[in-house]
Amino acid sequence: MPVALLALAIAAFGIGTTEFVMMGLLPEVASALNTPISTASGYISLYALGVVVGAPVLTAAGMRVRRKTMLLSMMGLFAVGNALTALAPTHESLLAARFLAGLPHGTFFGIGAVVAASLVAHDKRARAISLMFVGLTVANIVGVPAGTLLGQQLGWRWTFGLVAVIGLVALVAVAALVPQQPKPTEVSLRGELTAFKRPQVWLAFAVVVFGFAATFSFYSYIKPLLTQVAGYTPTATTGLLALFGIGMTTGTVIGGRLADRAPMRTLYVFLTALAGTLTLFLVTADSMVLAAINVFLVGVAGFAAIPSIQARILDQAKEAPALGSASIQSTFNIANSLGAYLGGAVVAAGFGFVAPSWTGAILALIGLGFALLSGRLDHRSPHGSEIVATHRQEHAPAQQRTEPSSVD
Repeated sequence: MPVALLALAIAAFGIGTTEFVMMGLLPEVASALNTPISTASGYISLYALGVVVGAPVLTAAGMRVRRKTMLLSMMGLFAVGNALTALAPTHESLLAARFLAGLPHGTFFGIGAVVAASLVAHDKRARAISLMFVGLTVANIVGVPAGTLLGQQLGWRWTFGLVAVIGLVALVAVAALVPQQPKPTEVSLRGELTAFKRPQVWLAFAVVVFGFAATFSFYSYIKPLLTQVAGYTPTATTGLLALFGIGMTTGTVIGGRLADRAPMRTLYVFLTALAGTLTLFLVTADSMVLAAINVFLVGVAGFAAIPSIQARILDQAKEAPALGSASIQSTFNIANSLGAYLGGAVVAAGFGFVAPSWTGAILALIGLGFALLSGRLDHRSPHGSEIVATHRQEHAPAQQRTEPSSVD
């Protein structure tokens, strides 16, 4: 794998840290700014809104800009947004800074996925994309716990100041390690939007909305599940959150390798596994040991499908790979909001803190249904048949090259 992927992973680590660390520091931030905790939740939702808005808008605005230049611009904007977050004097200014910090999120991952795929052979691109996203999952193991601890000990502003520094380090790494990308050919927004007329593109978005809302339905209420049902102390849940992050990282790496061989089959398998592992909480939630194992398994299943869906959108929206890939990031944040909302709805209805898990299982099965429908359309539509044929042709030479070496 090219060393340039390390630069993309460092950037992903910073983005993942700033996205999730606010959840752990929300009480401290709300207290410092004399803001009710319910109002302070806007610091999370405004970041998500920035992702949803920024991904398609900034990607479309940068269609004629070299991809490396766009990556550097997004990291610069990311560093500025987090620096302003660290310095924000009021509730309103912090909301604006969080929105600004979220704007480059989707565009960076969208263009980063295209760049990562372009650095390797076709049969290794899902693995390359997964290695970039490993930075995001490692953020949940190291960045978020460390950032939360730093914010609790020294003050929350230090955490976001450090994230801004990570953004600058990532900017330097991208400048030094990522090779210059070809100058874009003449493109138009209308031409790029033709890719979105394809039903498989919208089915890919539907898979994300429902399939990954399943994970967020569970994750949004993981702490009360572990403390009030499984019997863990609030302190012990920090270690279990890191265990979930390890599962995410494991799943991303495994999913990247499998997606290069059979992307749709990998998607089917892990969406099914996600539904199964979430359903298991009906019998494992009362046991501390079994609940911990189940947390890890949900992390694996929930993130193993991400490389497949990224590779999927690169195939289906090949006229607009960056715009399609960035739009997937917007869709992930919609999935985040949908999962949290539905999980909260079943808890509010009195079904208990295990309910978000089986709600997530239902959402995963709905996502699987959209994935199966998309797979069937591949074999019926001319574009889908072209992708299947191209995938086979591109893998055939690799297999022919490996056979003599294995005989030798």
